[in-house]
Amino acid sequence: MRLGPILTYVIGMAFFCAMDAFMKHLVGVMPASAATFWRYAAAFVFVIPFWLHAGRPAITREMLPINILRAVFGSISAVLFFWSLTVLPLAEAVTIAFVAPLMIPLLAAVLLREKLQASNLAAGAFGFAGVLVAAGIDPAMLAPERLKGIGALLLAALFYALVIIITRLRAAKDGPSVLTLLNAAFAAILIGGFVVATQPPSAWLPPTPLDWLAIAGVGLTGAVALQLIAVAYAKVEAQVLAPFEYTALPWAALFGYAFFAEPVALRTWLGAAIIIAACLWQSRRQTPDLSQPQTPAA
Repeated sequence: MRLGPILTYVIGMAFFCAMDAFMKHLVGVMPASAATFWRYAAAFVFVIPFWLHAGRPAITREMLPINILRAVFGSISAVLFFWSLTVLPLAEAVTIAFVAPLMIPLLAAVLLREKLQASNLAAGAFGFAGVLVAAGIDPAMLAPERLKGIGALLLAALFYALVIIITRLRAAKDGPSVLTLLNAAFAAILIGGFVVATQPPSAWLPPTPLDWLAIAGVGLTGAVALQLIAVAYAKVEAQVLAPFEYTALPWAALFGYAFFAEPVALRTWLGAAIIIAACLWQSRRQTPDLSQPQTPAA
């Protein structure tokens, strides 16, 4: 089906935003690094059924270095992003992090040798215009106590864009289940080692049953999101899917309002409308071969 990979990706972004909502709760009760460890440890548990369902595809030595690098980039991005949730509302953090889709086409052109398409850049720019409308002009965003959060988000966006590039590079070769399994395992090991070495157990052990429930929610939604996104990137160029990152904005606003009573301004929905228009235009102009796997240049 022509829109299969795109719809898969959009649904994956919805699950990612649900995961962010669970994480916003966790970073309120433990350090961001500890919460990120639980995010990946729980995701590993929930990814195993995907791997088993895929027929237990082999994990080879050739896969390990690039997937370790992906886990390092992803771990840095995740810790920075989840820390920002301690000082910024969910929808606002997601909005600022939307600088990542603008980086993806350029990085894909340089690192994957994808031919840079002006129409893909235009779709990304149009979608980001929707982000600017949603964010509005708020001097409070530049208050001293928020600058660190904004800086962390910008750096997280760069590392996230690199993760997407590696995902595109390896998704068709390794397979979605192996890619997500290795990502969760390596990230849990990397961050877990840091947490255990630097923090007492009281800082990283969840204190209440509700927190354990949140960890289960993080693991399930994160595993499903990673699987869906890997499936999409196994079939479609990175620059094609980049504008659909913006569909996370309305989901983030909805989850932030529903679970944390974060108000959603009219401008957020106006921006969301622009974002949706950009995504629809991007999806309509794609050629019918989107359902066929593509192997990016090495």
